[in-house]
Parts: sequence; C-alpha cells; structure tokens
Amino acid sequence: MTVTGRDITSSCLSVLFIGALIGMTFWIIRPFLGATLWAVMIVTATWPLMISLQTRLWGHRSLAVAVMTLLLLCILVVPLWLAIGTIVSHADWMVERVQSLSTFEFPPPPAWVKSIPLFGGNLVSIWEKLAVAGIQDFVKKLVPYGGDAIRWFITEVGGFGSLVLQFLLTVGIAALLFANGEHAASRMRLFGRRLAGSSGENYIRLAGQAVRGVALGVVVTALAQSVLGGIGLAFARVPFAAVLTAVMFMLAIAQVGPLLVLIPAVTWLFWNGSTGWGTFLLIWTLVVGTMDNFLRPFLIKKGADLPLVLIFAGVVGGLIGFGLIGIFVGPVVLAVAHRLISAWVDEEISEVKVPGQT
Repeated sequence: MTVTGRDITSSCLSVLFIGALIGMTFWIIRPFLGATLWAVMIVTATWPLMISLQTRLWGHRSLAVAVMTLLLLCILVVPLWLAIGTIVSHADWMVERVQSLSTFEFPPPPAWVKSIPLFGGNLVSIWEKLAVAGIQDFVKKLVPYGGDAIRWFITEVGGFGSLVLQFLLTVGIAALLFANGEHAASRMRLFGRRLAGSSGENYIRLAGQAVRGVALGVVVTALAQSVLGGIGLAFARVPFAAVLTAVMFMLAIAQVGPLLVLIPAVTWLFWNGSTGWGTFLLIWTLVVGTMDNFLRPFLIKKGADLPLVLIFAGVVGGLIGFGLIGIFVGPVVLAVAHRLISAWVDEEISEVKVPGQT
C-alpha cells in the first residue's frame, strides 16, 4: 500500500509539474504566438515556390531564403501595413462619414434612371418603393453601430509600433523556417508519430494541406479581389480609393466580399452624373465580385474545404484573440481543426463499418 501511495503521489506531482511547465511555456511565448503561427502559414503555403526558386538559383538555399524574404516584405507585408495604416489614419474621417448618414434622406430618382434601357421603369419603381418604405430610418438606426464597429477595429489592430514589430517578427520567423524547413517538418512528423503512430504522422500532413488550402484559397483570393477592385476605383476617380481598397481587403478576408464597397461606389458615380465611369466600374464590379467563384476553388484544390461560416468565425475570433495577425491565423487554425476532426471521424467510421456494408 505504501509503494502504491508513493506511486500515486509521484504521478500526480509529475502531471502537475508537466502541466505547470506547459502553461508557463505558453504564457512566455504568447506574445510571439500570433507571429509564429502566421509565419508557419506563410512558409507552408509558399514552400513549393521556395524549392523551385532554390533550384533556379543554382541550389543555394541562402539565396532562395533572401529572395523569399524580400518577396514576403514587398508583396504581403508592406501592402498590408499600408492598408491598415490607411484605415487607421482615416479612422476619424470614416466615423464622421458614417455619422453623417444620420441626416440621410432618400431623394426622388434622377431623370436619367428612367432612360436606362430595359430596366429604367423597374428601377424607378423600386426606388420609389424604397423611399416610401422609409429606408432612411433604417439607416439612421445602423449609424451608431457603424461608428462603434470602426472604433473597435482600430482598437483591436493596436498602435503602429506593435504592428510593425509583429510584421518584422513574422518575417524573421518565416526566414528561419525557410532556412530549416525540412528539419522542422521532420520534427513535426516525428511528434505526430509519437502521439498517435502512423495516423498522427498522416494528421500532420493533412494539417499542412489545410494550411496551404486556406492560405492560397482565402488570402490570395482576397488580395486579388482587393487589388483589382482598387485599380477600378482609381481609374474611375472615386475619392479615397486607397481607404476603400483596404476595406475591401478586410471584407474579402472575412468572406463578405468587395461588393459592399464597389456597389456604393458605382451608385455614387451615377449619382454625380459620371455615367461613363459608372458603367465602367459596374462592369468591373461584376468581374471582381464573381472572380472568387472560380479563383478560390482553383487555389484550394484538395487543400481544405472549410465552410464559409467557419472562415468568418475564424476571422472575427482571430482578430479578437491575436489582433491584426489573427485575421489570417484564425481561419487557418479552424481549417486545421476542421480537417483533422473530419479525418479522425471518417477513420473511426471506416474501422467500425461491417465488410460488404455500404
């Protein structure tokens, strides 16, 4: 009995010590956790590109890492930094514009609306119905929430100093992972095998596919839509095109889409009599707004078929939990969890299925 009691005491103390050690470790690395996860996502998604680049650079890993780091700064980090900086610097203007909607009154339809071929009469009828329905009252009720939402976003993003530090930390960690990617991947596979045997190693591979699928399918699609949408706004001479482009990028990441920015811009152009530019931006909006229907599936391929609801939840939850970097980290974490749980459930079902049963 004495030996058993000592064994129980030793086991409990060992578990408590290990638990405390794990908790303290996560507490210490918590400031670096978001940047590390984002760096892992970037390296996992762009690893095939880095290997191809290394082959073209005479097999020199150091040259490939240097080029990938510069590309990471120029293509992803700098534009994102400028986008967030633009939103933060124009936060007061955005709040004022939202609050100005409290005096909004729905005017009668302009004369040119009725002259639109085929749809003119229907548009006038819809316009008059909206005016009678009192849509301005609905807009006035939404105004306070719009200003609060902008302030909340600015608060979650944080100051420029911490933002730049997170970006630089992400780039630095990504460079280290690029330089030692094979070793890191090998250790992760061994960790998975240690936890769950061959199934654990397979889960590590599935996690990598999920990360690559979300990174390419969500982030690249959002970047393409926002860049093309911003080009259209700039050509159409819409004011504050840079701010609207940054907003489009955030909306596209959240799977809301760029149409919430482009459609009001089209309406503003027609409202001010710029029929030619309005028509151009309308056609451009149709292209940009629908390109995700074929671009995202093409990029995701067999990576991670994550439901849009989970992507939206990942964006919002990641923003609350990790700040700006959480916008990218949140969907990736949920994608990995969704992919692994689905594989585990399917594996369990296949094991208990009776032979010959469909």
